[in-house]
Amino acid sequence: MALAQEKIFTAEDIYALPEGTRAELIDGHIYYMEPPSRIHQKIVSELHAAIHDYISSHHGSCEVYPAPFAVFLNEDDRNYVEPDLSVICDPGKLNDKGCSGAPDWILEIVSPASRQMDYYTKLFKYRSAGVREYWIIDPDKNKITVWNFEIGAMEDFAFSDSITAGIYKDLCIDFSKLNI
Repeated sequence: MALAQEKIFTAEDIYALPEGTRAELIDGHIYYMEPPSRIHQKIVSELHAAIHDYISSHHGSCEVYPAPFAVFLNEDDRNYVEPDLSVICDPGKLNDKGCSGAPDWILEIVSPASRQMDYYTKLFKYRSAGVREYWIIDPDKNKITVWNFEIGAMEDFAFSDSITAGIYKDLCIDFSKLNI
């Protein structure tokens, strides 16, 4: 007896979803996303402003994009994610659809529905795709987990801490001063 084959989805399937449907694609599997909460969006806004202001004031070449922003992680059509914040330093990865390849720095804000995805699935996927740095910001646990994949380090912080970004020498985000 033949086994039924599992359907492998592509980015084309993501684009064919009904308007307003939020989903990501990892290794050909679709993961639907709930709408973000107000606190989630507040954190995204505050961090986006801090990172954007830093890049602008230092005349940097990196760009920061908030979700929804398409990231084709492995430059294929079976891995499509929308990180809460993506920092891309190689302009050659940017096109009209989004980012083709791994961003340098990804920040995800954890929600109850995304906990497993952010802490496990995306952690593995981002590391293997070549993301340099990954921050998991968990408001329910008052915790920020910083993964610096370039040096193989992980460190936990609280919302009262200042955190230095690994991809920059002098970008320090003081979470206690963010308006969240």
